Amino acid sequence: MKTPRHISAQEAAQLVRSGHWVDYGVTIGQPDVFDAALARRVAELSDVKFRSCITVRPRAVIEADPGGKHFHWFSWHFSGYDRKKSDQGIAHYMPINLGEIPDYYRRFIDPGDIAVIKVRPKDANGYYNFGGTNLWHGAILKAAKTVIVEVTQGLPYTHGMDCGIHESEVDFVIDGDNAPATELPGLPITDVDRAVGALVASEIEDGSCIQVGIGGMPNAVCASLLESGASNLGIHSEMLTDSMVDLVRSGQVTGAFKTLDVGKHTYSFALGSRRLYETIDDTPEFHCCPADYTNPPHIIMQNDRVVAINNTTQIDLTGQAASESDGFRHISGTGGQLQFVRGAYASQGGKSFICLSSVFEKGEVRKSRIVLNLTPGNTVTTPRMDQMYIVTEFGMVNLKGQSVAQRARSLISIAHPDFRDALERDARTHNLIPQTVFPVAAYRSADNG
Repeated sequence: MKTPRHISAQEAAQLVRSGHWVDYGVTIGQPDVFDAALARRVAELSDVKFRSCITVRPRAVIEADPGGKHFHWFSWHFSGYDRKKSDQGIAHYMPINLGEIPDYYRRFIDPGDIAVIKVRPKDANGYYNFGGTNLWHGAILKAAKTVIVEVTQGLPYTHGMDCGIHESEVDFVIDGDNAPATELPGLPITDVDRAVGALVASEIEDGSCIQVGIGGMPNAVCASLLESGASNLGIHSEMLTDSMVDLVRSGQVTGAFKTLDVGKHTYSFALGSRRLYETIDDTPEFHCCPADYTNPPHIIMQNDRVVAINNTTQIDLTGQAASESDGFRHISGTGGQLQFVRGAYASQGGKSFICLSSVFEKGEVRKSRIVLNLTPGNTVTTPRMDQMYIVTEFGMVNLKGQSVAQRARSLISIAHPDFRDALERDARTHNLIPQTVFPVAAYRSADNG
């Protein structure tokens, strides 16, 4: 059995050669000590390419090469930091369905030259735990030609499925800095978020199994669920957030009615506050799994009453949701939105909610997020045929089974009142709404059918 060799971060950085692909992993699992050591070699190297995802703190290799002449950054999903670097022409997005990424490493991506992942200290069975970020770390490490782990006490110890790597599969071990895991500040919940959250929460039945995306609106849904007293909820989600942990702590999430992982709170990565990391630390009920277990629709649908709650930034009058770009400017990523929309719909009694504020306001700019047609260059994240419930602070509509004209009128009904007349005129001008008068399709809630 292979025994990994313990080396310094400086020695590990010397393993990188010009032209190499280096995998840095995801969120709080990205290396820091190795990153700093490699950045010091910037002048010696060229065409080194990094694969990453949701970078939660500045990367030394990028900061050391602000012109992007030596190092090139590729991301499966942008954080605010990745977006800023993309605006500077340094970071590059790779389109994906997030739950498919492990398979990309197995089937489509040339084996990386070096993978460096931050892990917990080795346990009694010889495993280095991934520490709250599973996703595709296992697939990365199996594909890489050279595997390096950066060991730190700063990550939570997590239970789950394939959530660590055995020492026999590791080539080199380096000491980390033991700094606490990076926290993601909670976004403030606005009055608009609360209004949307209350509408969505009113549709969530006892025993439902929830998926929550990132952002103020999904957090507001969880806050409304806390107030509603919904009981025996389950969690099967890509991301585990503070708001979901609050529901667990309240006793409202039990997982008792789940089909998969009964009694467990299933997720693929945790990102939030210190309180979140402390809650999941060595707690078996929190079940951390690879993304190709949490995200594929055929797995999601095996739980009953799955509720998927996600954000978008713009939706056109036919129902196309653009959730990841602002024109040709990429801002986030597809993530698991489409997979959870489809998985929730396929679930027995499942529901999908796409949430948005009715207007975008910044400085002197004020415009409707519900539009005749998407901003040129905008990426469609969720196609119109997949849409179920669309929610703004002005109401909720269900697009399933509606014609184009009915969809247009339904969406106009939940747009901001200041923009409804113009949207109606535009829809008629472009024949989305014909001259024939007909009612908006009846909205069917859990209470009326």
